[in-house]
Amino acid sequence: MDQDTAKRLFDEGAILLFLDVPPGTEFGIDYNTWNTGEKFKGVKMIPAGIHFVHYSAVNVTQGDQAPRTSFFHCFSPREVVIKRWDRSLEDIKDEIISDEEMEEKRSSLKELDPFLGAYPYEHFKKWVSLTNQITHDLVLRVQPQCGKIASAAQLVPDEVTRTTSDRAKLKPREEGSSAEDNLPRMHTQPGTALRFSSIPKKKYPPGATPAEITKHSMDHSFLLTSLINSNYANEPMQLLGEIQIAFVCFLIGQVYDAFEQWKQLISLLCSCEDAIADYEPMYVSFIQMLHFQLKEIPSDFFVDIVSQNNFLTTTLRMFFENLGSSNANQSLKQKGKGFQQNLTKKFRWDFESEPDDEAPVVVEL
Repeated sequence: MDQDTAKRLFDEGAILLFLDVPPGTEFGIDYNTWNTGEKFKGVKMIPAGIHFVHYSAVNVTQGDQAPRTSFFHCFSPREVVIKRWDRSLEDIKDEIISDEEMEEKRSSLKELDPFLGAYPYEHFKKWVSLTNQITHDLVLRVQPQCGKIASAAQLVPDEVTRTTSDRAKLKPREEGSSAEDNLPRMHTQPGTALRFSSIPKKKYPPGATPAEITKHSMDHSFLLTSLINSNYANEPMQLLGEIQIAFVCFLIGQVYDAFEQWKQLISLLCSCEDAIADYEPMYVSFIQMLHFQLKEIPSDFFVDIVSQNNFLTTTLRMFFENLGSSNANQSLKQKGKGFQQNLTKKFRWDFESEPDDEAPVVVEL
């Protein structure tokens, strides 16, 4: 990067000050991760838009690493965001400053410049391709109320089972019961969970005939429409934004619940036929979104989580079949065909042969 471009990006870009962070802390923004050094104070030249900041405390002597914590932030041009490490919490806290203080901070930033890492622009296009449907309002809606996303669930005991005496009052210990039976019941601490959309339970409309129930059980278009009407009636494309948030949270934020939401929403979109024609622009972007997401998943990841029960191959086979038999226009069908061929070439996934559990059974008489 030449000096003039760097100066322009420094002047126009946002800055994240990450102060008093212990050396060796794992810190990252978007698709990039580092371990902090003695002089680290933050990141400069951050392009305006949605970004994902993540960090983990590290015991440098023993090499132990705390679960990852992360948050989304929509940076404005020239914005200065200040976070300071709290040693007692082993976590960050916000520093709220006035507009006047903000300008003072920005005017003194040149002094901090040697201690600020430059945002890695070589990965910026990749980041945009993974987050182009995410908006600031959607982040505010889905991100936990506490503002931080923890890779490990924040669990607290139910009040009625909090202490040993509380549990003894509820149910005396029975002979043969295990130690686990007498542990306190736990629930997620309020305000710490991601607030994803709930997928409706009802797959068919009220008063549906048996034939309609069968149809809606095979084609989940009614279910998808119900989900969109309940959550994204004015902006159906924001459903893709939620899928992108879930993808970033599980791939980078290491949140397993986000993987489950990603999987459920992908499965729902793929199991529709009528809805493909009803939401054609969304399905065009859906194919593009999946193309970029599957490019970024490490190849060995498929051996591990995604390929459990051949989730992606069976789900995408269903999608390509539904797309082919739908009333969608030929342009969308061609995009789907190209995507299918690309996956077959890259991953050697076979979408043409009939799955074993659907093949006809030969009965010998």
